[in-house]
Amino acid sequence: MVRDSDSGGSAILTATTANNNPDDPNLKTLLDFKKAVLEEQKAGEKKIEDINNQLESVKKQIDEERIQLDELRSKLKQVNEEKDAEYPKFMELRNSLIEAKNQMRSLDDKVSPAAAKSRKERSDMHNLQKTLEQIERDIQTKKLSKDEERKLVARSKEIATKLHALKMMHKKEDQYRTMSTQYDQLKDQVNRIFKLKEEYGNKIGKLKASLDTLINQRESLYEERRKFIHTVREANAKLEMIETQLNAIAFKKSRMQAAEHRHRKQKEMDERRVARQEAIQERAKRDKEYQERWNALKEAALKKMSSGEKLTFDEMKLIFGDSASD
Repeated sequence: MVRDSDSGGSAILTATTANNNPDDPNLKTLLDFKKAVLEEQKAGEKKIEDINNQLESVKKQIDEERIQLDELRSKLKQVNEEKDAEYPKFMELRNSLIEAKNQMRSLDDKVSPAAAKSRKERSDMHNLQKTLEQIERDIQTKKLSKDEERKLVARSKEIATKLHALKMMHKKEDQYRTMSTQYDQLKDQVNRIFKLKEEYGNKIGKLKASLDTLINQRESLYEERRKFIHTVREANAKLEMIETQLNAIAFKKSRMQAAEHRHRKQKEMDERRVARQEAIQERAKRDKEYQERWNALKEAALKKMSSGEKLTFDEMKLIFGDSASD
């Protein structure tokens, strides 16, 4: 985004300078035009800022909803995996249940039509067992004619067959009840899975529709922002042309002032340079005097040492030091 904080400040300074020039009739027109362009530029930049804020909000919402969509898809994947594992078991158990029911119906037919209709006879297994035992005792203990024995043996076989069929029927019924309970539990689980699939599918559909709307909104905002960016760039180009003309007007008056300013600066620099040279010469003179004094003191200290006199610490420094600067 193009800002006019720097160029605007220099333009105002230029306009103020140029305003003191009564010879240019275009100055007021240029300043009025510049003011209008600046307002257009600021309005465009404000609109771009508003659009950027809207875009940030829309992008944030898109990111949040995409995260939700990924989470829902992950959950749906887990549900589908659970369905793939449980649904075949459910169908297998359902088929087994149907087969068991058919087997029970077949046993009902074998027992007797009446037994198929009445569950009371199925609970009479104890009495049948007692009757069968009594017949077998009678065959073994009583004196029977061949005809009576033959009838009892036939009766025994009939009761034994019915008793066996009833036992098988009870066993199948127990198995059927167990399978039916398992089937109901698995059916509830499968129904729960399909309900979750539908729930997650609906949520995913709504989120995808919402994301499509948000993405379209984002693209519309991008397009709108491009238009205002173009407007601001045009305003900047106009301001550059205005500044060129204002600078040309201001330059006419500032040229002499700039020359005078350069002359004054040059004079000040020359004066400072002369002052520095004089200071350097003065310092060199003082250094020379100090060095001569130091050499004289050192020579006196050397003579004192040569004559065997006791030296002070300062005199020793003069003799053994590197130079007068120490």
